[in-house]
Amino acid sequence: MTPTARPARQRPVSAGYLRAFVAVARHLNFRAAAEELALTQSAVSRQIQALEHEVGTTLFLRHTRSVELTQAGGLLMRACATALAQIDTAVQQIRHSHGRKIVSVTTWASFASMWLIPRLEIFQHAHPEIDIRIDASDQHVDLTTADVDLALRYARPEQVPAKAVRLFGEQITPVASRWLLQHQAIHNIEDLRHCTLIESGDIEKAPHLEWLSWQRWLTQFASPSTAQAHTGLAPQSWLYLNYAYQIVQAALAGQGVALGRLPLVAENLARGELIEVLPQTRLQTPMAYWLLSARRAQHKPEAVAFAQWLMAEAHAMRQSLSE
Repeated sequence: MTPTARPARQRPVSAGYLRAFVAVARHLNFRAAAEELALTQSAVSRQIQALEHEVGTTLFLRHTRSVELTQAGGLLMRACATALAQIDTAVQQIRHSHGRKIVSVTTWASFASMWLIPRLEIFQHAHPEIDIRIDASDQHVDLTTADVDLALRYARPEQVPAKAVRLFGEQITPVASRWLLQHQAIHNIEDLRHCTLIESGDIEKAPHLEWLSWQRWLTQFASPSTAQAHTGLAPQSWLYLNYAYQIVQAALAGQGVALGRLPLVAENLARGELIEVLPQTRLQTPMAYWLLSARRAQHKPEAVAFAQWLMAEAHAMRQSLSE
């Protein structure tokens, strides 16, 4: 027999009803669901009846010795099982972090993966009582309204607030893997004609990316007599990628020569994973890396400690780059 549809209601459904529903749907048994929820079987039955009244249709077919989900019940079960599991996970995380010191940091993905995360172990070893939450996104977060303590940004000096702390500037330089250089000698700019050049695929989308282009670099270092030839240099092939960490990964894999941002590839160079192929051609860009602190961070000792650690790491980076 087809269940009779009831008029649809608009008000939100009680979360308690949903937990009872999920328990019954999981066990397909009211008694087992009642034992799981530490309720009486009649109490669970009343909650399911109330839920069916709220949603306006029957969710279970009650047989003499079994219970079966209706089509509507199956649809609701698929939604509830996922949603309640996510809620329970979030609650566990909140309970676990309650009373702990947390520093929230926003930055962009390439900087997080290539500079910040590899160094985090140093801070965590020194401050095991402080948890770090990193939000890596290309969207700028408003520190006056967001639940964030610190922001790490990449911008020109005129694009950041007056209280922003400059961490270090930026130079770019041609880099390649040791393996590639064993198969392709690069002694001068002309040798780049025989290579694959790795380039950002978003050059035209943001003015600052023009500074990271091979065209800008070639224009800077070509001699006056060969400037036109060099700026029109046609390499063996091009490889276009959107993110800095993708460009570096491709260079590490020996897929071509990339213009590496020195702050982001310094560790790769130090370990010998990448080699500066023309070290005399480092190009200074107008971009810099900055630390911004939210007003709330000034009253959080853990945020102050993390900011101080960032500035110490930045000082070491400036020394390594001979700024």
